[in-house]
Amino acid sequence: MSENFGSSSPIQPLSIGNVVSAGMRLYRSHLKLYLKLALTAYIWALVPIYGWAKCASILAMISRLAFGELVNQPESVEESRRVVNSRLWQFLILGLIMFAIGTALIVVLIIPFSIFWGMTIGLFATSAAISNNSNSAFILIGLLLTIISILVLFTFLLWLQARFFVVEIPLAIEDNVDSISTISRSWDLTKRQGWRIVGILFISYLITLPIQLPFSIVSSIIQSYLKPLSKENLTYAILSFLVSLVLTLLSATLVVPFWQAIKAVIYYDLRSRREGLGLKLRDRKI
Repeated sequence: MSENFGSSSPIQPLSIGNVVSAGMRLYRSHLKLYLKLALTAYIWALVPIYGWAKCASILAMISRLAFGELVNQPESVEESRRVVNSRLWQFLILGLIMFAIGTALIVVLIIPFSIFWGMTIGLFATSAAISNNSNSAFILIGLLLTIISILVLFTFLLWLQARFFVVEIPLAIEDNVDSISTISRSWDLTKRQGWRIVGILFISYLITLPIQLPFSIVSSIIQSYLKPLSKENLTYAILSFLVSLVLTLLSATLVVPFWQAIKAVIYYDLRSRREGLGLKLRDRKI
């Protein structure tokens, strides 16, 4: 990498482009290992409870391994697995907490927004009907308000994602961190950095979209053929489900290691900005 990640002096903050580039280089240089770990994680995800914990810990292990590369202290897969396995159930609890937070956001934010949006559209549609002019300014204003409100909601949700983006990384790397404290740790590290991370997320989404899109297209085409048949034959319904599941897992296997590498770079950069030297892997001082 062009950046001197192992420097003994404080580094300059990485730009958005630097972060994405570093994540991409980590992904490409360890592609085989990261893909193998990601595939193993998603196979475990098919097993309830224990498998979910294993999936979360293995994905976090990818970020831990990437972080080790960034601080010029590579770690073996066996050692990294030993560390994350010691907090296996903490990863499961963290996942449940984040799921609860996401559900709460849907209840208190997205549902009221959807109701407001529906009422607004209905109001402008009614006004346009009363004025007997389908091309009136009412429709244009309603359309503009809808687009603006959707963009505002999407941007706010992306900002929230940025604040929680590295939530599992402290749990995988730092000492004296559990499923509760790692959430506050992520929130603290990303303080005043939310919009910069939003920029990183936006660019990363653009990079991963061409990888995921073909899987979605192929899945849609196959589903369009199997869905009519599945109504008459249960075998086709099962086949349709399995095809969708396999394509989803393959898509995630290709993309998620890149995101985990991006998380490692962001975490490294945030700690460098806020804490300077003294970065350390659990049980190993840098």
